[in-house]
This record gives sequence, C-alpha cells and structure tokens, in this order.
Amino acid sequence: MAVWQWYKNLAPKTRIMVGVGIMAYAGAGLYFADTIEEKLGLKPTEEEKEELRNALPKISVVERKDQ
Repeated sequence: MAVWQWYKNLAPKTRIMVGVGIMAYAGAGLYFADTIEEKLGLKPTEEEKEELRNALPKISVVERKDQ
C-alpha cells in the first residue's frame, strides 16, 4: 500500500502527469514492440506459429437432446 499512499498524497496535477507518463510509456512500447522484436531476432517463425496453433485446445460444439 506504500505506492498507493504515495500516489494519493501527490497533488492532482502531478497525479495527472504521472498517469499521462505511464500511458505514454505503454503506448510507445506497443508502437515500437514489433520493430524491436525484429531487430533483436525475437520474431517467431512460421513453424513456431504453427506449433502454437496446434498446442491450443480445440473446441467442438455438441448438441444436447431436448429435455
């Protein structure tokens, strides 16, 4: 609770700036994530994508008899 208490004790304008800063940081991360993955060689291959698709559970619909 120490972080929450610290945040609540900030002035309202400062809290707004902290919130906007966190949102900007998150937005930049989402915007640049793909580019950074490619440069670091972390982009998944088609084989890895297919392996992941095969690992996901399959859902099939079974109709019930009316009661």
